[in-house]
Amino acid sequence: MSDKVIICDFDGTITETDNIIAIMKKFAPPEWDALKEGVLSQNISIKEGVGKMFQLLPSSSKAQIVEYILNHAEIRSGFREFVQYTQDKNIPLYVVSGGIDFFVYPLLDGLVHEDQIYCNVANFSKENIEIEWPNNCDEYCTNECGCCKPSLIRQLTHEDQKKIVIGDSITDLQAAKLADFVIARDLLLEKCKELGLPHQSFTTFYDVMNILDQIEEESV
Repeated sequence: MSDKVIICDFDGTITETDNIIAIMKKFAPPEWDALKEGVLSQNISIKEGVGKMFQLLPSSSKAQIVEYILNHAEIRSGFREFVQYTQDKNIPLYVVSGGIDFFVYPLLDGLVHEDQIYCNVANFSKENIEIEWPNNCDEYCTNECGCCKPSLIRQLTHEDQKKIVIGDSITDLQAAKLADFVIARDLLLEKCKELGLPHQSFTTFYDVMNILDQIEEESV
């Protein structure tokens, strides 16, 4: 068993931009913006906010949305090399995402095995898109996370493993609080500074590999 485990966010972390925000900007009516602000300010839960955002979109727009996001989403520089790095070092890597299966799986195809990916699921069988939540909060979490990162950390890791969380947003904050070390950018970076969580910032996954090497050297 490895002494480290990596829990990595997807939207805005593996990808350059947040895909849910990109979809809403392109396809949703203006009401989505208040829902986004509610989630970011923590006035409404992630589960409620994301669920209601997608309910603004008709299921009939599925093909357009999928085509748009697969053509516009960019994988952050160095990610392929980073995945190889974790394999070479035998460090378990889990992608734990508040994103949705219809874009997370295709964008990670050929990069990360599906059994290492945890995300939400879109149901297109009704008039409007409904999000399903296969990774709900366990009994220790009451945040209505949707895809509950703290619960998955408890499920996927062992006590004696050093937990490294990589992320960018408010949706990664509860996971960051459970981490031994956080590799952060954007809003999560601000929160790590504010709360005094052990962290370093990153721009590319080449930075992430350098930080992991530093952690390795310090633990020797």
